[in-house]
Amino acid sequence: MQHLTGFAPLAQRYQGFVVDLWGVIHDGVTPYAGAVDCLERLARAGKPVVLLSNAPRRAGVAREGMRAMGIADRLYTDLLTSGEVTHRLLRDRGDPWFASLGRRVFHLGPARDRNVMHGLDLEPVAEPGAASFVLNTGPDDHRSPTDIAEYEPVLRDCARHRLPMVCANPDLEVIRGGKRVICAGALAQRYLTMGGAVRSIGKPDPAVYVPVLAALGLPTARVLAVGDALRTDIAGAAAAGIDACWVLGGIHAGFSGDPAEAERAAASAGLSPVATVPAFVW
Repeated sequence: MQHLTGFAPLAQRYQGFVVDLWGVIHDGVTPYAGAVDCLERLARAGKPVVLLSNAPRRAGVAREGMRAMGIADRLYTDLLTSGEVTHRLLRDRGDPWFASLGRRVFHLGPARDRNVMHGLDLEPVAEPGAASFVLNTGPDDHRSPTDIAEYEPVLRDCARHRLPMVCANPDLEVIRGGKRVICAGALAQRYLTMGGAVRSIGKPDPAVYVPVLAALGLPTARVLAVGDALRTDIAGAAAAGIDACWVLGGIHAGFSGDPAEAERAAASAGLSPVATVPAFVW
């Protein structure tokens, strides 16, 4: 594992890139210093970049959010979110697990994520007792985004009614505007301990990399994944058979000043990123 100060050596070594959003490009509010410049340089070099995010919202919504932050469409080749994949699975019902869900859905999450359900043959209901499944997109607008204990009653209610859970974001936590907040994955993890059935959509599932690699159109040996989360970004790249660069400035920022600690953390997770960088900077 190399410990680099910038991304330039990796940009020369690989031909295409799968890049995470939260923790690498932006913190949900503002782009990280140097990240847009790094995308600019890759674009000028003709190196395709596909953004792959565990954001629990449609790809178009994520793209609009990027534009609002000043991140232009021309800086990347394509964008895919776990919310977009979730929408397609709920729409197509080709997967047997999704085919069995029924149509009455209880949404656990904020109003801004309801776009995952837009245009689908679903009946949103207000209480778990009226639902056939629960769509989990993360902390909602009525409870704390940092305290999972506030979600115990609603999760217990879902479990009592034996609702299968679709988790549209496997992340456990994310840094938003400098503050650490819980994600849908943390709620799903707690639901599993209650005996609930969960299907998580997004990284580290290698299935989400199939359309991404198709968009890049390159052999896997020429592709590098870039992300800040060991559990999803780096593990997902390993599952998809591609090399990974671990950005230490996101949720694992505590490792950024200690390469040996980062190596121990990766080894204990059974992962071997080819390199670390403190941030997505050139």
